[in-house]
Amino acid sequence: MVKVSDRERSIYRVTALGSVVNFVLLLFKFAAGVLGNSAAMIADAVHSLSDFLTDLVVMLFVRISSKPEDGRREYGYGKYETLATLIIGVVLLAVGLGIFYNGMSSIVAVCRGERLQSPGVVALVAAAVSIGSKEWLYRYTVRCGRRLDSQAVIANAWHHRSDALSSIGTLVGIGGALLIGDKWAVLDPVAAVAVSVFVVKAAFKLIVPSVNELVDTALPAEVEDEIVRLAASVPGVVEPHNLHTRRVGSTYVMEMHILVDGDMPLRDAHAIATRVEDLLIGKFGKGTHVTVHVEPYGENA
Repeated sequence: MVKVSDRERSIYRVTALGSVVNFVLLLFKFAAGVLGNSAAMIADAVHSLSDFLTDLVVMLFVRISSKPEDGRREYGYGKYETLATLIIGVVLLAVGLGIFYNGMSSIVAVCRGERLQSPGVVALVAAAVSIGSKEWLYRYTVRCGRRLDSQAVIANAWHHRSDALSSIGTLVGIGGALLIGDKWAVLDPVAAVAVSVFVVKAAFKLIVPSVNELVDTALPAEVEDEIVRLAASVPGVVEPHNLHTRRVGSTYVMEMHILVDGDMPLRDAHAIATRVEDLLIGKFGKGTHVTVHVEPYGENA
């Protein structure tokens, strides 16, 4: 298992790499949008700017979430990482809705008889570079996020993917306008509207789990079943019940009651509870918070 310090260092490394790529891309896209007379490419540059800003959010909140538990935060600061994920999801949703609105506005303008000016080749090159670099960055970042069990890093990876998807729409629109002619410049906003649907969908995939975690939604049923099964496997445990679970950042919090022989010494009952705790911590990671309440059964219970 990755140590907390190693985990934090790895998150910083992958996020810093993404921020450098995003910063270079946003400068390149803005220049290409201006030189190539492409409103779509300028909008794509704004998307890269949002990626760069969310990179900064991740680095800030991961630093906070990695702080050890103290008197003010007895379960640690892990939910700050969840909050970062939620912020990224909301930003992603806003970007997706913005792309949709701008695309529809251009389509309506064309339907009213307005003509969209064809962009330059430099904008097409910028779109192709953006797709390749952001797709590579997505794959690298999501792989690191899963290895580190960091929802914020995974969320940031999807932000990279959304940028690649929006650049595909830009590429199709610019390419269509260049190859077919000015009258088909409307392909750019049409593709942007289609891409915005995927961006909004990705945003909700980040927002919903984050909200669930912030309001202390229970762990998935299969995880709770595994917790009960492991507790019941400890010799002396009769009936694990009254299980309550939640997630704090990348760690699990679980509380449960177990029945033990009411005639056994308190020392032995405590040892059984400790074995249950050690087994669950060994399974779900040393940062796991486990509370086991012992209840007696039998004739003298």
